[in-house]
Amino acid sequence: MITSRTMIGSRTGFHNFRVFFLAWTAAVLLVVAVPGVQSALAFSAPESFSELAEAVKPGVVNIRTVKTIKGGSPVFRHFFGSPFGGNRNPFEEFFGPNQGDGTQRDFKQRSLGSGFIIDDEGYIVTNNHVIEDADQIKVILADDREFDAELVGRDAKTDLALIRVEGAKDIKPLAFGDSEKLKVGTWVVAIGSPFGLEQTVTAGIVSAKGRIIGSGPYDDFIQTDASINPGNSGGPLLNMDGKVVGINTAIIASGQGIGFAIPVNLAKGIIEQLKDKGEVTRGWLGVGIQDLTPELAEYYNLKTKEGVLVTQVFEGDPADKAGIQVNDIILTVDGQRVSTGRELSSMIANTPVGHKTKIELIRDNKAKTVTVTLAKRDDDEKVVASRGRDSGELGIEVTDMDSEIARRFGIDGKESGVLVTDVKDDSPAREADVRPGDVIKEINRNVVKDSREFARLMKKYGEKEDIQFLVKRRNAGYQVIKIERQ
Repeated sequence: MITSRTMIGSRTGFHNFRVFFLAWTAAVLLVVAVPGVQSALAFSAPESFSELAEAVKPGVVNIRTVKTIKGGSPVFRHFFGSPFGGNRNPFEEFFGPNQGDGTQRDFKQRSLGSGFIIDDEGYIVTNNHVIEDADQIKVILADDREFDAELVGRDAKTDLALIRVEGAKDIKPLAFGDSEKLKVGTWVVAIGSPFGLEQTVTAGIVSAKGRIIGSGPYDDFIQTDASINPGNSGGPLLNMDGKVVGINTAIIASGQGIGFAIPVNLAKGIIEQLKDKGEVTRGWLGVGIQDLTPELAEYYNLKTKEGVLVTQVFEGDPADKAGIQVNDIILTVDGQRVSTGRELSSMIANTPVGHKTKIELIRDNKAKTVTVTLAKRDDDEKVVASRGRDSGELGIEVTDMDSEIARRFGIDGKESGVLVTDVKDDSPAREADVRPGDVIKEINRNVVKDSREFARLMKKYGEKEDIQFLVKRRNAGYQVIKIERQ
């Protein structure tokens, strides 16, 4: 009986070995015979990231900030205070001395992020949202040395900031790479302090480039599946040569394996300006623009839909002075091809103020070149409505239209109506999706000519009637927004 079972086991083992051998032989022959399969199998993950991590980690820093929140209530302090633990007694917040008198005291909020050293002078790049409004900025190096840092400059539009530490010796700055050469599928490494865990290394690939996520006018993010979490903000995204190709910036809430980084090529010019002047100035052309659709390309007898259509020219601005006209199609800026409006805006913004820029365009099927001296772009946030009206409990602020207001909001200066300049959080208007930049044309079918008429109509309909706004929204046309009274 023993002999019989042994023989059966031997036959089974031989059979399994023969099947495995034949399968292995077939796989080898397939790789040798089919070049496509051979090249596909040649791609593999790096065996280790340890050497790269060891080389670059000294250039990555942890950033901790303290900011003062004015009038933080006891409840606010209880739920949002001491994110690092500490020895705070929560009972003192509610029952301690002077807590029952209703006095609201200032609250110190702590936050953390990452950054990286860019030169021997102690300059460090991080995100604007990491250090914004901070009273104190502390930098911890990879060797645990701590320094107080000063803010050199910041740019909210691109969420970049530059800080500096004095007296830091034997530091190891990181080198910039070229994000334009970065290809989708390329391996990248992120280093930072997610959730306060300093010098954490994660790896992944470039998932996509040129992502627009609605964070600002210059969105052009690298998407990666390298783990990026709160605390990674401001840290470097590195290629396999150990060079910075991006600045880790954003994550999607509840998203897994999706992170975003600012391309280093976009950041270089911003960093240089912050270092030299402490602020960023951007070029301004003074036109309204639109991407070319296939229908528009056909209408203008274009062979391709490359280029950007000029829909507005703001009076007195650089484009107007240079002779650019509505319906011109911009093809290149200083020899660089332009495919989209966002691309054109980015090119102009990154061009120094006062630069004489050569723009190639098509007008009436004829090629033409004009030279434009760029002006300084004014940020939308600087628009102050001196004649503004507040709708009260609806939470809308509006102003009369004029050429300057229209120019800054990118709308036609001859547009009639009132411009929405602000919508308060948690207001009925915000709930109904009224937005800054909307032009209110009518209220309950009554024409709105100016802010005075707006105020009169709002008073007429009081607090009991439903309100219907006819608004014109840029790139969306006319819309009816209804606010129902409770």
